[in-house]
Amino acid sequence: MFLMNNWYVAGWEADLQPGSVVARRFLNLPVVLFRTMAGEIGALEDRCCHRAMPLSSGVVEGEALRCFYHGLEFATNGACTKVPAQDKVPSSARVRSYKLVARNHVLWIWMGDQEQADEAQIPAYEVHDNPRWAWTPSYFHLQGNWQLLIENLLDLSHLSYVHPKTIGGNPAIHFRAQMTTTRTERTVRVERRMPNSAPPPTYVAAKGFTGLIDRWQEIEFEPVLIRINTGGCDAGTGAYEGLRDQGFSMSGFHGITPETESTTHYFWSIATDAVANGVPETVFRQTYDTFVEDRAVLEQQQIRLSEDPLRPKVDIVSDAGGNHARRILARLMEAERTQVAAE
Repeated sequence: MFLMNNWYVAGWEADLQPGSVVARRFLNLPVVLFRTMAGEIGALEDRCCHRAMPLSSGVVEGEALRCFYHGLEFATNGACTKVPAQDKVPSSARVRSYKLVARNHVLWIWMGDQEQADEAQIPAYEVHDNPRWAWTPSYFHLQGNWQLLIENLLDLSHLSYVHPKTIGGNPAIHFRAQMTTTRTERTVRVERRMPNSAPPPTYVAAKGFTGLIDRWQEIEFEPVLIRINTGGCDAGTGAYEGLRDQGFSMSGFHGITPETESTTHYFWSIATDAVANGVPETVFRQTYDTFVEDRAVLEQQQIRLSEDPLRPKVDIVSDAGGNHARRILARLMEAERTQVAAE
């Protein structure tokens, strides 16, 4: 159902200020995120070891999270540091802790075997720290399976039908896009080129294009993050040779974290290199509207899939990226199951 030994996005770093307590469910496990008054971040099982009260109902007390029910206090490593009205803390008084790391303004959590949590494997996203880009973070709670969202983002042929008022365009051009798909053991990259295209509304609003443009869509998947770079330049000015400075680019961060089998945390940001005259605000607003449309599609899919989950589906050419990603995830999850069975 889930890939356990993997880094997942748990939230935006800015949302966890000193004293903050946030309840979330990841991979169908209850988790409480908190930041101490000195700034240390922690992620614990959201269940007090005393009488099973959700710790997310509590408050930060200095450098510990205090349970709302009887006042037991827990450090970021899960150890109980104080039991009111008694001097001795039982050695068994502790809760499970999860590795939580802040990087590139993102909170990353490891839900599986904590000894395998290698911080060097955290996906990088330098755009958030690059002053050339203006970016805005956001979050959606999706009533749909996490792999539906992966498929949606790896197959942008739907843009012209679902998003005609923002980043869409002519359907024939989208489906005739020059597409290449490459993969490794853990990654998928889909590149789409659409030369001599009419610029979609978002591009016109941001850059003021008046003629045809050469568009690109570059999508990179790894468990479980998708990076998408899209944009356009005036036709024939070298977009496909890397001469893009005179054009318009958007960079998207898409952190996909399963909540349950049928619900998903979707942490996303949109950045643009056109940073003047209110363009970043326009790009975010139109991107937000675009993703609202995607959310509606995915949630309708989930309804039908839940009614008949074993019914087969037909594949078309544009499904290549999503199918590769599903196979990668299936292989990694099967390897985990095999390892657990062997132990």
